[in-house]
Amino acid sequence: MSMSLLEQLKAVTVVVADSGDLHSIRKFTPRDATTNPSLITAAAQMPEYQDVVRAALDWARQEAPKGASRESICTLAVDRLSVEFGLRILAIVPGRVSTEVDARLSFDTPRLLDKARYLIGLYEAAGARRDRILIKLASTWEGIRAAEQLEKEGIHCNLTLLFGMHQAVACAEAGVTLISPFVGRILDWYLKDTGLSEYAPEEDPGVVSVTRIYNYYKSHGHQTEVMGASFRNVGEILELAGCDLLTIAPKLLSELASYGGDLERKLDPRNAAALAVASAHLDEASFRAQHEQDRMTKDKLAEGIDGFTKAQVTLEAMLLERMKGDSSKAAHDLFRVFDLDGDGFITREEWAGTDAVFDALDVNGDGRITPEEMGAGLGAAFLLQAAAHG
Repeated sequence: MSMSLLEQLKAVTVVVADSGDLHSIRKFTPRDATTNPSLITAAAQMPEYQDVVRAALDWARQEAPKGASRESICTLAVDRLSVEFGLRILAIVPGRVSTEVDARLSFDTPRLLDKARYLIGLYEAAGARRDRILIKLASTWEGIRAAEQLEKEGIHCNLTLLFGMHQAVACAEAGVTLISPFVGRILDWYLKDTGLSEYAPEEDPGVVSVTRIYNYYKSHGHQTEVMGASFRNVGEILELAGCDLLTIAPKLLSELASYGGDLERKLDPRNAAALAVASAHLDEASFRAQHEQDRMTKDKLAEGIDGFTKAQVTLEAMLLERMKGDSSKAAHDLFRVFDLDGDGFITREEWAGTDAVFDALDVNGDGRITPEEMGAGLGAAFLLQAAAHG
């Protein structure tokens, strides 16, 4: 019996599950897993994880200073929930889990450092080794500087929302453990900018970008790992076979597992090392100058931080309404935040967060979230809890 494309891919690339759902992680047996507030929000709405959500809220109530507001308690609960899901993932995968720092801190190096150390402290207090945790930070100049310091402290980092070569070079010079260039979001930008409807897989701008970064790293001996992320289709994944790591959503993992045929390795460190690739060095001024000149990276980084921030706010609001016992107001307020043009629907572009959450809320799969779907998505967990205690 021939091997599936997923099995063949695992032979040349470390496959990472882009999911907070423990069932999907068990099913596809990745080495590593990565989460973010959007993925955790999706998982936290599933009935089987309500004990995790309750435990996080109970812990936050106990840990919060006397007289703390509900909002600050919910912020604590999000941190605890991230770590709780991370700990459960570590019990399944043999490798590492990535846990994201609040995107609202992306331009504040001292606060990024404080939050990262706090999260690692929670993991270590629960018995997890820090070498199995990757702290996810946005690839801003401030985020890269925070990662440089954290790496010196033995806290390994995953720099996310990476779209441009200048970000990749700065991360390598900072000694970052891993970067996550966003393949699909780069493609999204170019499709919108050019008016094209598609690219051939080998010409996909996201694929071209990750290939360029990979070859640069290997040709100059950088130890920073490259993990392609945010895929739109299987073709993008196959064009990056051989990349250090690829983080793939459950839907695409299922497709890869169902396909046969021969997989061709496209990226190889030996081939890349033989390339004559010019080296680069970036200080803050040159980094910021290149960032201003790179429209795609500038747009997608800002959009990504905004999307991850909204996901964080969504999760905090969900927990806040859980404390109040009312999900309807949260659903109404959150819908208004995301419905940018006020037409009564949230499109995937307006959402700007993780696809997993959009897909979870888009019940009928028409590419638009209605107020009813938002209410049902946020309300399901509350109704289930009320039924359990009613």
